Amino acid sequence: MTRRGSSYGRYTGGDPLAPPVDLGEALDAIGEDVMAGSSPERAVREVLRRGTNGQAGLDDLARRVAQRRRDLLDRHDLDGTLREARELLDRAVLEERKQLARDLDDDARFAEMRIEDLPPSTAAAVSELSDYQWRSTQAREDYERIKDLLGRELLDQHFAGMKQALESATDEDRARVAQMIGDLNDLLAAHRRGEDTDDQFAEFMERHGDFFPENPETVEELIDSLAARAAAAQRMLGSMTAEQREELMALSANAFGSPDLQEALGQLDANLQALRPGEDWSGSEEFGGDQGLGLGDGTGVLQEIAALDALGEQLSQAYPGARMSDIDLDALERHLGEEAAVDARTLTDLERALRDSGALKRGTDGALRLSPKAIRQLGKSLLRDVSQRMSGRQGARDVRRAGAAGEMSGATREWAFGDTEPWDVTRTVTNAVARTASEGRDPRGGVRLDIGDVEVSETEARTQAAVALLVDTSFSMAMDGRWVPMKRTALALHTLIQSRFRGDHLQLVGFGPYAEVMEIDQLTALDAKWDKGTNLHHALMLASRHFRKHPNAQPVLLIVTDGEPTSHLEQDGEVFFSYPPAPRTVAVTVKALDDVGRFGAQTTFFRLGDDPGLARFIEQMARRVDGRVVAPELDDLGVAVVDSYLGSRGSSSYDGGSYGGWFGGRGYWVDE
Repeated sequence: MTRRGSSYGRYTGGDPLAPPVDLGEALDAIGEDVMAGSSPERAVREVLRRGTNGQAGLDDLARRVAQRRRDLLDRHDLDGTLREARELLDRAVLEERKQLARDLDDDARFAEMRIEDLPPSTAAAVSELSDYQWRSTQAREDYERIKDLLGRELLDQHFAGMKQALESATDEDRARVAQMIGDLNDLLAAHRRGEDTDDQFAEFMERHGDFFPENPETVEELIDSLAARAAAAQRMLGSMTAEQREELMALSANAFGSPDLQEALGQLDANLQALRPGEDWSGSEEFGGDQGLGLGDGTGVLQEIAALDALGEQLSQAYPGARMSDIDLDALERHLGEEAAVDARTLTDLERALRDSGALKRGTDGALRLSPKAIRQLGKSLLRDVSQRMSGRQGARDVRRAGAAGEMSGATREWAFGDTEPWDVTRTVTNAVARTASEGRDPRGGVRLDIGDVEVSETEARTQAAVALLVDTSFSMAMDGRWVPMKRTALALHTLIQSRFRGDHLQLVGFGPYAEVMEIDQLTALDAKWDKGTNLHHALMLASRHFRKHPNAQPVLLIVTDGEPTSHLEQDGEVFFSYPPAPRTVAVTVKALDDVGRFGAQTTFFRLGDDPGLARFIEQMARRVDGRVVAPELDDLGVAVVDSYLGSRGSSSYDGGSYGGWFGGRGYWVDE
């Protein structure tokens, strides 16, 4: 029997026990932004940018990327190779002086004079000593290490890890490196001319593949890798001071004791720059630390900075067609750690879930909009918030009262003494069976009903209502921060009626310079416009038409406004505007309200703001139709409107909802 092998690796999918992405919280945030005037596309980006409760967003990840970049620049300096070369030179000179002090011949005195007269420049001193006959063996070895160091650093600039690999290299090893660079230049030159073949690349990798641990599979991948590092090396040179560059270039001529290496690497840079002109070959950074970097390490840091810049752009999502899938999670983990990659992966999952869940949809014009599903979800959340606020208000009480001859509400509860509601037989028998089994007896042998098993069906003494919610959409509402609370209120009321009072007829009317009947998704997405006018007259006319369409329903009129009427409709349908309000505008508005009053509508004005003139006007209007005025705080506007609506249906009460709160003191409970 053949044994099949298994391979194991580190799990990279994040925390397998982590909860799924919280779509509800994200949709709430998106809905809030949309109601404030953002497009759904922009709202999605904002949620991803800010993150959700307990979940880091793109801004936080981008901040950490920027901090990592600053840390690299603040910690390092680029003179590491120059420092190391200087230390080797100083040590060689010191050892040579010790030896010369022990030697008593005349040549030793001449040698001392030559050593004392060395130029201060490291490169010039190294060049001056190129033909010096060292007497100290240790000094000669330190001097030769300078040439070896420069050669390894130059190679490490172009091929990561080469400095360490050649630390104890022989002449044969150096010759093999030189052969690799020569073959590489031949391959790249042929590729520039379009004359290279797959066989040529395969042969090159077979001979020199151990120099490329990333194991490129094509010549293009090889060029990409080499060009990125070579460009970083050029940016490192550009980041040095002019003196550092001049010193380094002079020292490099002595690499491995020959200028051949520098010439071959210069040819390699030329080939790579011609093949990848789009790389940043001329940029620079300003380093301010004191931790010196060698040429290879400095090039690596410049590569890391370039990678961090790319991550920063990906995390910004500011370019056309940006998607979370653009973010390089592997690079993010390399530079910021596994936690950052998990956060980004979670945000990617959230974006995908938002687009796949049906919460957003494309309109016929191609624009992204909140879907009915998303609006329902947002409405439930708003209504839940309203119910919690109302349940916490002083004087709230649990008034669970079912109508004896009403309609079934669908809810049940345990029987209590005095109840006359019909039994829910299915629930009652199920309770008896479950109790019998829990007592260790077999229900198949028969069950006895206990009074605690009995559940009764809730009924509701229901009255149908025609509700007109008139909301001020003039620019002052947006300017004074009332735009979003107004929309939240409308959506909460709409959700309440759609979920629990489906027999009621709700009409939403927005009134600015003119009035308009709106669907909830239209009102939710409505953006503020700089249009002058508060046309309550037109809105009341639309409310009257709504009430006429439903003659058998109880009319309920709810008006939310922050200003006196400044517009009205003329006979020809044109809009008239005047500020301060013209007597004609006030007169036709009052007449329109009187027309509504003839329907017997229960009317409530919700006054926003503290303008005395508005307060006097609304009080007078309310008295004409035996209505009432509420002046809520903005945060309580939804509570006030819902409470007023439920108050108009004072004979109804509900039990068994899941929002966790009773409305006002009237005993209304809302199902999710």
